[in-house]
Amino acid sequence: MIKFLKHIFTGIDNQTWDLGRILWAKISVVYCAISAGQVWAGHTFDPQSWAIGAGTILAAGGGSLLLKAKTEPQNASVSP
Repeated sequence: MIKFLKHIFTGIDNQTWDLGRILWAKISVVYCAISAGQVWAGHTFDPQSWAIGAGTILAAGGGSLLLKAKTEPQNASVSP
């Protein structure tokens, strides 16, 4: 499990921890938790609005990875 998490939250070299990936995962979990809390509190749930918000979070995280792809530390065994 730890190896899996390290693989997800590190750069392409699998050694350098990536703050962008960590924050992307954190905001995704917080978004789901806040949404669940609002439903539990009795607020109405609009699936279309929720999906638009979740899609925006996913697109922003993917975009941030794309923007910094050339600055990732390279491993000797990984070709660019």
